[in-house]
Amino acid sequence: MIDEQLLMQAQADDSVKAMGMVGQAITYEKIPTQIYADAKNASRAVANEIADLIRQKQKENKSCVLGLATGSSPKTVYAELVRLHRTEGLSFRNVISFNLDEYYPMQPNSIHSYVRFMEEQLFNHVDIPKENYFIPDGTIPPAMLADFCQSYESKINALGGIDFQLLGIGGNGHIGFNEPGSLINSRTRLMTLDHSTRAATAMEFGGLPQVPKKAITTGVATIMNAKRVVLLAWGERKAYMIKAAVEGLVTELNPASYLQAHPNATFMVDERAASELTRIKTPWLVDTVDWDNTMIKKAVTHLSLTLQKSILKLTTKDYNDNGMSDMLAAHGSAYDININVFNQLQHTITGWPGGKPKAEDTNRPERAHPDKKRVIIFSPHPDDDIISMGGTFQRLVNQEHEVHIAYQTSGNIAVADDEAFRFIEFVVDYNQHFKIESHKSMQIFEVAREFLKKKKDSETDIPEVRYVKGIIRQGEAKATCRFVGIPVENAHFLNMPFYETGTIQKNPIGEQDVKCIVDLIEEIKPHQIYAAGDFADPHGTHKVCWDAIEAAVKQLKHKNSMKDCWVWLYRGAWAEWDIHEIEMAVPMSPEQVMRKRLGIFKHQSQKDGVVFQGDDSREFWQRAEERNRGTSQLYNNLGLAEYEAMEAFVRWKF
Repeated sequence: MIDEQLLMQAQADDSVKAMGMVGQAITYEKIPTQIYADAKNASRAVANEIADLIRQKQKENKSCVLGLATGSSPKTVYAELVRLHRTEGLSFRNVISFNLDEYYPMQPNSIHSYVRFMEEQLFNHVDIPKENYFIPDGTIPPAMLADFCQSYESKINALGGIDFQLLGIGGNGHIGFNEPGSLINSRTRLMTLDHSTRAATAMEFGGLPQVPKKAITTGVATIMNAKRVVLLAWGERKAYMIKAAVEGLVTELNPASYLQAHPNATFMVDERAASELTRIKTPWLVDTVDWDNTMIKKAVTHLSLTLQKSILKLTTKDYNDNGMSDMLAAHGSAYDININVFNQLQHTITGWPGGKPKAEDTNRPERAHPDKKRVIIFSPHPDDDIISMGGTFQRLVNQEHEVHIAYQTSGNIAVADDEAFRFIEFVVDYNQHFKIESHKSMQIFEVAREFLKKKKDSETDIPEVRYVKGIIRQGEAKATCRFVGIPVENAHFLNMPFYETGTIQKNPIGEQDVKCIVDLIEEIKPHQIYAAGDFADPHGTHKVCWDAIEAAVKQLKHKNSMKDCWVWLYRGAWAEWDIHEIEMAVPMSPEQVMRKRLGIFKHQSQKDGVVFQGDDSREFWQRAEERNRGTSQLYNNLGLAEYEAMEAFVRWKF
């Protein structure tokens, strides 16, 4: 059971919310939540707050006790703190830090350990004394765990508690590794990890069986006792849990919701993570809004889907009963609004993603001229093209456009060791069988094989292994190109340098990363560019690859050839554009869906082992099909034609 006072407070807040307040915006949020345009701006604000606290404590000649988190969310915060240390002289000599958690068992030098994470992200780059940072010990013998956990708590209490606690949030609402079911009075302890938590990191560990089943975590009570708490969340995959924690009831099923009772907690989120909050999803229920076309389209589609009525069946009463009477007052009858939005949605649907030759294109998403376009599809990994827009890819080829694929990274990190070993053994055994003389290229395979035989958990892949894994994925990408029908010379393997670290952690993009994009665009002079637009993880490969494309396009936009270039953004296997955002929807028949699936199957190294990051064990092709069918179902529910599946795009205007 959770604390009764928390429940009473949550119920009281719900009553106030239901009554509203005359002359003021209704608030649904029970935790102060700041929404930023992107993770970088939010992280800068958090880092500045931490820096100010450190400096204030220095003036008072006191220690600054920080509670720190791991995972992708705080990386930009740590990068900014490192920058402040290097460029503005921020000292960490008075900082004492306690990390939230660590996998168990876990060696500190493992590439998966949070000791290594914190040292690589922060501690090795600032002047914090080594004896001043504490991280749960993943090597403690089981018999000594209880004493260790008690000692960890005692150290925190002896310093007067945590001054500033930084948090992320798991896809199931966990904070630290306090999984659903954790009680508000819980302290540092060994925790069995939820399946969804383990599945979310399966790719990093090379498969679910390799992910530890337990972790040591500081408890909810330890977090709640911190003087200041800031929780970070980036991307739409966190949106539902953010809404539940901020607006829902306090429940042990979503441990982040306990923070509703904290006197000094703030959630700092980007726009995508905030997308399910009432003030973002349905802002007309919170305050007056500017009823421009975008807001009207958003409101009408939301109302239609909520009431399960097609757009053309919505009535004046439907609008009035759901907080949209002022829209009617400003823009006319329900009938006129319904027709307008219905037509806008209808005009997004096209079977001609490259434009229909010699057709009237006023109401089409793409231009009719030129008839045959030069197209570059940028694929962050060697399979994103076929997974995310395989049907559109095929249509562009079939409609005789000049299609080029730019594979931005090698994708080698996603090839399992045993898959690489199988490939290596084939090459080596083949050469031995036919007594082919070993030369330098063959030595690469022999060196890679010997490394993999003895590889330790703490080791990253050597260049020879990364090379082998890269050519495995390159071969699969070529197979997809042949399957779709584009010449292999139109497949461009950019192998952007930022990616080649051998670990999940990548380097920042540099001049060479942008240059290879610039060079290709200048060579092809495309009329269309397709790029991945899913930025759920600001540190993820898709976001970094997009940053390079954006930088390249801005560098070239003054050139005449770019004046005829349109940029279309697609999404990955796990999320889709909101229906009101979609500007081009390309329908697929059942046969085209099957053909897309077969194209995805060409990427055999990604088959079976690399699953969706979350609690869904289905593979990418299954997730992609569900997403495509879901998009077509939304259009059908809104009253438009029913298709087997659809791929959706948003245009980026530079």
